[in-house]
Amino acid sequence: MRKPILFSSWLLLLLPLLSTCQAPAPDPDYVKHNYDKTEAYIPMRDGKRLFTAIYTPKDHSHPWPFLMERSPYSSGPYGDTLYKRGLGPSGRLMRGGFIFVYQDVRGRYMSEGDFEEMTPAKEHSKKSKETDESTDTWDTIDWLLKNVRNNNGRVGLWGVSYPGFYASASLPDAHPAIKAVSPQAPVTDEFIGDDANHNGAFFLLDNFDFDNFFDIPRPMPLKNYESTLFRAEIRDAYDFFLRLGPIGNSNNTAYFNHKGKIWDEYLGHSTYDDYWKARNIRTHLTAIRPAVLVVGGWFDAEDMFGALRTYEAIEQQSKPNDNHLIMGPWTHGAWGGGSWTKFGPLDFKQNVNQRYHEIESGFFNHYLKDSAMAPLAEATVFETGSNQWKQYSTWPPKEATPVKYLFHDGGGLSPVPTKITTGYDEYVSDPAHPVPYIDGVHGGRDNQYIVTDQRFAAQRPDVLVYQTEPLTDSLTVTGRLKADIFLSSTGTDADLVVKLIDVLPGREDGIVTTVDATGYQRLVRAEVFRCKFRNSFGKPDPLVPGQVAEVAFDINEIAHTFKKGHRIMIQVQSSWFPLVDRNPQTFVNIPTATESDFKKATIRIYFDETHPSGIILPVLR
Repeated sequence: MRKPILFSSWLLLLLPLLSTCQAPAPDPDYVKHNYDKTEAYIPMRDGKRLFTAIYTPKDHSHPWPFLMERSPYSSGPYGDTLYKRGLGPSGRLMRGGFIFVYQDVRGRYMSEGDFEEMTPAKEHSKKSKETDESTDTWDTIDWLLKNVRNNNGRVGLWGVSYPGFYASASLPDAHPAIKAVSPQAPVTDEFIGDDANHNGAFFLLDNFDFDNFFDIPRPMPLKNYESTLFRAEIRDAYDFFLRLGPIGNSNNTAYFNHKGKIWDEYLGHSTYDDYWKARNIRTHLTAIRPAVLVVGGWFDAEDMFGALRTYEAIEQQSKPNDNHLIMGPWTHGAWGGGSWTKFGPLDFKQNVNQRYHEIESGFFNHYLKDSAMAPLAEATVFETGSNQWKQYSTWPPKEATPVKYLFHDGGGLSPVPTKITTGYDEYVSDPAHPVPYIDGVHGGRDNQYIVTDQRFAAQRPDVLVYQTEPLTDSLTVTGRLKADIFLSSTGTDADLVVKLIDVLPGREDGIVTTVDATGYQRLVRAEVFRCKFRNSFGKPDPLVPGQVAEVAFDINEIAHTFKKGHRIMIQVQSSWFPLVDRNPQTFVNIPTATESDFKKATIRIYFDETHPSGIILPVLR
C-alpha cells in the first residue's frame, strides 16, 4: 500500500535546496575548519533589524568579496557555534574563498518586521524611510562594508526560486558595491507564468502544498515554524482534489480555514489586478548596472518562466547591459548539485553540471576578484534531443524562423495551409472527469510529468491529437513558441492546454526505458491558458456560446531537436488536473464558484482557411 504523503514530491525535492543549492562538502566540518561564523542583527532605515549570518575565511592574507543570499527559508543553523555544512551556490565557490552572507528577509524566521509575499518594489529616494527588498539589500551591504573586516568592497548575490526573487530585487537602484548578481529560477510574475498562476489558471496542486507549510503565521521572530497549517494525508492527489470540490472548499475547517494569509490573497485576486501588478518585478528591471547571470531549467516546473522573462526584461529595458542567460536540462535548482546526467526517461550522456559550475564560478570570480574569464556568451543553452550545449549571440536566436504548424483534418499537422472552408474537431470537457496531468496514482506532484509519455492522454476522447508524418530530416526548434487556436464552446469559459510532443519511432540513445519505446510521446513543452483572459488579464471576457474565438498566447522557449524519423505531435485539451484547478466552464469568479457552476461543455477546435489553428515553432535552418 502506498504510504500517506503529507507534501508533494515537488516540495520534498525543493526543501533541501532552500538554504543552500550545493551538496555538502566531503569533509562535514569543512566550513567550520575554514571559516569563522558571526551573527548580527543589521538595522534597516526604518529601525527593523534583519538577522544575518556571516562566514568569513580564516585566511586573512588578502581581502575577500562578499557573496550573499537573502532568503525566506531560514539562514540557520542559528548560533555562533553551529555551522552550515556547505556554503554558496557550489562547492567550487565555497573552496574559492568568499565572505558568505546569509540573511533572513524581513518578517521571516529571526528577522524583525512583517513579511509580504513578493514584496512590491517602490519608487523612493535613499533618504526615505520607505523600504522594499532593494533598500533592505542596500542597507545590509552598507553595514557589511563598514563592519566586516578584510573585505574588498565588492558584493555578489545569488538565489534559487524565492531567493532568486530577492536576487532580482537587489538590481533596481542597486548599491554601487554590487558587481554581480545571479537570479536562478527567480519567482518573477506569479499571475502570468510562475508558481501561483499560468495565464490566469491557478496551479492548485503546488500551491496547496507549498502554502500549507510556508503560510504559517509568525507572531514574533523564531528559529523554527510549526510543520504545517493542517494535516492532509494525500494518497491519490487526483481523487483528493476532485473530492475537495470547488477551490473555495480549501478554506473549510479541515484545511486553510482562512489561516493562510497568502492563500487568501491568491484566492482574493483572481484577475491581474494591482495586487499582482505590484508583485511583477519585471517592470522595475531598468537601468541595471551590475553584471547579471540568469539561470533556469528546461524541466523546471516552478519558475522556467521567471528565468526566461527576467533575462528578457533586463535585455529590453537596460541598454547597455552585461546580461547573460544559461538554460540547461534541469528541474528546479538541479544545477546546484554535483552531478546531473539523467532525468526521467532522458539520458544526457554527460554531467551537464560540470559545464555550468565552470561558468558560474568564472562569473563570480571575474566580477568580484578580477580573475580572468573566458568570454561569456549572451546565451548558453542545452539543446535537448541532440544533447548538445549551444551558444547564441542573441536570445532567442535571430537565426530562427517562425513556422506555423497547422492542424488538419484527420489529425494531421503540417506547415502547409489547408484548402478546406469548413473544418473542426470537437470534444466534451467534463469538470467531473478532468484530464489528469500525469498517468498513474500520485500523492503529490511528480515533477517528471514535464517529460513523460503522453499516450495515456492521447487515448482519451477529451484530448485532440495532431501529428506530422515521420520527419525526413532532423528539425531543430529554438526560441519562443506560440499557440494560435480558434475555438468555440457551449460554455462561457474554458481552459486551453496545448502540448508539444516528440513522438519516437523506437528505442534509441537518449531514452532510458525498459519497455518498447515505439510511439513514446515525450512531452517537450506544455502550457495552459484560461480563455476568459484572451483579451485582457485584468478584464476577463466570457466566451459567447457557439461563437468562434481566437486564443493566441506565448509558451516558454525551447531548444530541442526532433530527430529524423520522429513525429511532431500537438495535443489539445481543456483540463490538466490537479496540477491546474478545474475551470467551471461558466463565466464566474472561480474562487467563489459552487458545485452548480461546474458544467460540461462541448469544445470545438477549428482548422479551416479562415481559422488556421496551430502552433508557431521557431525553426533553425
